[in-house]
Amino acid sequence: MNTRGSNPESGTLGASNPEYVIGRVRSRRASLFADEDYRKLVRMGPSEIARFMEESEYEREINELGARFSGVDLIEYALNRNLAKHFQDLLDWSEGRLYALISRYLRKFDVWNVKTIFRGIYTDTDPEEIRTDLIRAGELDDRTVDRLLEVDTIEDAIEVLDRTVYYEPLTEAYEEFEETGALVPLENALDREFYERLLEDVSPGPGQEPREGPEAKYIEFLQAEIDFLNARNALRLSRSGADLDPAAYYIEGGVLFDESELSRLVGNYDELVDHIAENKRYGDRLSGALDRLRGADSLIQFEHALDAALLEYSDTLSSIYPVSVSAVLAYILAKEREVENIRAIARGREVGLSESEIEEELVIL
Repeated sequence: MNTRGSNPESGTLGASNPEYVIGRVRSRRASLFADEDYRKLVRMGPSEIARFMEESEYEREINELGARFSGVDLIEYALNRNLAKHFQDLLDWSEGRLYALISRYLRKFDVWNVKTIFRGIYTDTDPEEIRTDLIRAGELDDRTVDRLLEVDTIEDAIEVLDRTVYYEPLTEAYEEFEETGALVPLENALDREFYERLLEDVSPGPGQEPREGPEAKYIEFLQAEIDFLNARNALRLSRSGADLDPAAYYIEGGVLFDESELSRLVGNYDELVDHIAENKRYGDRLSGALDRLRGADSLIQFEHALDAALLEYSDTLSSIYPVSVSAVLAYILAKEREVENIRAIARGREVGLSESEIEEELVIL
């Protein structure tokens, strides 16, 4: 990861430059695929999708990778390389406090990559197939990621991470993984470590006044991510059938649930949505998203509706303070959504899903 601008841990060195960065971000966001583009793509095969991407801002990646890959592999490698490039650009543009906030948030891709590798090991997936899903936009260096791809067991993968902040929480969660055979304890340990550290970095210390202005909205955005992650995990646990206590997988820092509320709402879909709607912070701003939540009749539709709700919420926060890190986070989410939608379309076409089945896999606002 780029280290220009400041020490990511200090977050105070150097002057921020939000006006410049937000101007660049607005230009990038204007080039993202529109919903109409996704509707075109669902009617195309993988080779046609690659050609469509070649005529967009993915041209460089498609051309550079086209000699080595084809079909869905070409699309996925191009998507992930483009995503990493765009997020590295954010760091290259940013200075001071803004750089620190963005770099910390991009550690989410370290969590993504470790989860992806764990799932691959768990399902005995070929390492090269796992590699196509990795997004190298976090702080874990390539050598560590490559070493993770070389091991055969999750226990060995945890040992590879022995010099990272994830080692201790994963070691503590490993015993429960062995007892249950479910990846949930390990995945939750990663999420918890990421979000708790992220909030610690920006929360006021003892005796300090609460944050105000743009940084307060940054904290509000992180709280929303935690709230929606807790909601997603609650339903996943209830659907898994595993004998797991939802409260044990509760991530602190949100405003929507406490541990007891989360346990009570597990398995009761209608009550869960009502609980979100009754919260003034979300209910007043997410009427359209809540309608989608109420209309979801499967876990995957609920998860996509949550993703759409978070996108809508991030745009709301960024409109309150247009020149702030909130606008950058809203762009990061929107870019992730584009990549995930294109990937879902390509994979769906490859395995012969119908257009309507593929559209159910997309996050469209």
